[in-house]
Amino acid sequence: MSEEIKKNNYSADSIQALEGMEHVRMRPSMYIGDVGVRGLHHLVYEVVDNSIDEAMGGHCDTIGVTINEDGSVTVEDNGRGIPVDLHKKEGVSALEVVMTKIGAGGKFDKDSYKVSGGLHGVGVSVVNALSVHMKSTVFREGKIYEQEYERGKALYPVKQIGETEKRGTRQTFFPDDTIFQQTTEFSYDTLSARMRELSFLNKGITITFTDKREVDDKGEFRSEVFHSDEGLKEYIRYLDGNREPIVSHVISMDNDKGEIPVEVALIYNTSYTENIFSYVNNINTHEGGTHLQGFRSGLTRTLKKYADASGLLDKLKFEIAGDDFREGLTAIISVKVSEPQFEGQTKTKLGNREVVSPVSQAVGEMLENYLEENPNDAKLIIQKVILAAQARHAAKKAREMVQRKTVMGGGGLPGKLSDCSEQDPARCEVYLVEGDSAGGTAKQGRDRNFQAILPLRGKILNVEKAMHHKVFENEEIRNIFTALGVTVGTAEDSKALNLEKLRYHKVIIMCDADVDGSHISTLILTFFFRFMKELIEEGHVYIAAPPLYLVKKGNKKEYAWNDVQRDQANERMGGSANIQRYKGLGEMNAEQLWETTMDPNFRTLRQVNIESLAEADQVFSMLMGDEVPPRREFIEKNAVYANIDA
Repeated sequence: MSEEIKKNNYSADSIQALEGMEHVRMRPSMYIGDVGVRGLHHLVYEVVDNSIDEAMGGHCDTIGVTINEDGSVTVEDNGRGIPVDLHKKEGVSALEVVMTKIGAGGKFDKDSYKVSGGLHGVGVSVVNALSVHMKSTVFREGKIYEQEYERGKALYPVKQIGETEKRGTRQTFFPDDTIFQQTTEFSYDTLSARMRELSFLNKGITITFTDKREVDDKGEFRSEVFHSDEGLKEYIRYLDGNREPIVSHVISMDNDKGEIPVEVALIYNTSYTENIFSYVNNINTHEGGTHLQGFRSGLTRTLKKYADASGLLDKLKFEIAGDDFREGLTAIISVKVSEPQFEGQTKTKLGNREVVSPVSQAVGEMLENYLEENPNDAKLIIQKVILAAQARHAAKKAREMVQRKTVMGGGGLPGKLSDCSEQDPARCEVYLVEGDSAGGTAKQGRDRNFQAILPLRGKILNVEKAMHHKVFENEEIRNIFTALGVTVGTAEDSKALNLEKLRYHKVIIMCDADVDGSHISTLILTFFFRFMKELIEEGHVYIAAPPLYLVKKGNKKEYAWNDVQRDQANERMGGSANIQRYKGLGEMNAEQLWETTMDPNFRTLRQVNIESLAEADQVFSMLMGDEVPPRREFIEKNAVYANIDA
């Protein structure tokens, strides 16, 4: 048969029947989301979720997670241990079935697990398939069993290697660098945030997280122990530790008697932001869903009823909206659903309709009891709602002014914006530059075809401490909205961002590489997080990385982004090079700024992403809030480990 006929001959022979593990390795993103940093860390979550499921079933209370010296990860629990007896259908040990077969495991047996976590529920077998090496050790019924694998295939049958009094499962895996080509290095901060989150969501369990790659001056590994006796109440206090509460207690309830266990905790504070975090079986449902719908319904209904009865709304000349009841609210909703149905772009939106009513009813009863028992707090909450309504009307007017000035609304671009000639947003980028001086240099050095420059005057408004109408009235922030072409607020959702009007798909923050520059970058990021979160979630926000030094000797020159690179460059030049430290972007000429920070072929851009919304909220409220001690403690603790997600 000729090559041409073979190409066009679509027959049964053309269909590749891939075995489970082969399919995982060929299409890993189908199982773990992606093969970048997020997918890599998801491997750890899948293994830990097995231990959490044991804890949720009452069989486990201690979990240890360790990043080993060689970069592998070990997860160990004191649960029942994966069964090792013969699986009748498969003819091998149940442990081998669990580790090497897609969809195998006790989670599919309702008698073993009522509910289970895991973002995709794909199980430890996928972790095994995407690991160059993995070892399972089971402590069960007085014996120790072991089996090892390479890229999902068992190297030998399960064998007994000793006796023990302990019980549980230990899994050690090393990610396959042919799959995770970007990196196989785990982030301490990312894993630490998830372990903390899990400890709050599953009160009573202890999670020890250790990083053996780092040793302190005392010769001890970097380590944290997470344990929560009060669960979501403690989580709220952690998230809101840097905000000023307006009520005396965290309002909470834990109803685990029904078909759908519901746990809720909330508090009101003096801020102007709404922070609601929802979970289903420990999965952070970023896109919300029916449980969030039930929460909002119960909250609005109950507070509206109380406010009407109190007479506090009698003098108000306009209707209270749902948003008004949630300004200054920090809340967490956690539900357990036996068969969750997920929707949305990232499969993190709960779709089970039967969840709405139980959550709404539980929240309503909780709030009714609290308001009756705490009349002073109730009055403070309603007064906060009234202030929010008044501010919303003022913000609406300010927002309309922004909309009138956007390009699509018929107005003009900001006078300081130097636009690019390219019309396709996917090929355009805009630099938000600190100061007119650096802005002028950037305008001279840029490629006018696809790079736009928007200079910002000094430090923009700290939106963490400003009412919404003040934000929309701020000239620098209005210029950002107008330049990007987006507006906030639609008929359906007053906080929605119309990303389809976005004029640049890369929004690059370019500030000086010093303390003031970092502060300005943080102010801009805080604004994006609070008012343009979708911009970050869609991967449009970047931070430029200008160099700190120019190392020069004769005709040779090298740029350095840190002290180590500076010293290495100096050494390569014989140790007597002239070293110039850039105090700001304005000290570079247009050519230098282009070749180090703006040329797509050589520059370094760090994409901003949000791994944990709750953790990001806590950090922004701490960095930009009024409380100085926690900010100082954070800087002292993280100065050594400071890192920006690339």
